[in-house]
Amino acid sequence: MNKAVFLDRDGVLNEDNPDYVWEVGKFHVLPRVPEAIKRLKEAGFVLVVVTNQSGIAKGIYTAQDVLQCWEYLQSVCGGLIDAHYFAPYHPSYNSASLTRKPDSLMIEKAIAKFNIDRQASWLVGDSERDIIAAHKQQIRTIKVRTGKNETSPTETDLWANDLWEACDLIVGKAS
Repeated sequence: MNKAVFLDRDGVLNEDNPDYVWEVGKFHVLPRVPEAIKRLKEAGFVLVVVTNQSGIAKGIYTAQDVLQCWEYLQSVCGGLIDAHYFAPYHPSYNSASLTRKPDSLMIEKAIAKFNIDRQASWLVGDSERDIIAAHKQQIRTIKVRTGKNETSPTETDLWANDLWEACDLIVGKAS
């Protein structure tokens, strides 16, 4: 079985924006993210992005816009991320979906595809819905302060200032 790190996108890998991030020119990768991705990959983790993209349901941008941002992220990170799942739904606009966090279908799909060992895996997110989705699959969590930095009733396993610090925690626990 493989170990994985599931990564939320906005607020973890790139700067978040309340008006959405969907244009490559405004997609700003956070400091040290490429280095953290490389280090996690070298430590043997499958890397999977799991991101809600409700702006598609709201008609603000398209799935193609999300894929262009994904291609840019991959180019900045050396093509080291193994998979990218996004949920283009919002229950107030088109439909509810089990792919949309806090549900966990995106994570479940990656677990099946990559033969993931849940106990050896982590999710790094910045919101309560990220933590809830991971806990539904018995995956350990790290909440970073680079995004929403929200406090919530759902306890994360660990806190980190950013993905680089989360990487230190994950690699330290894996060795």
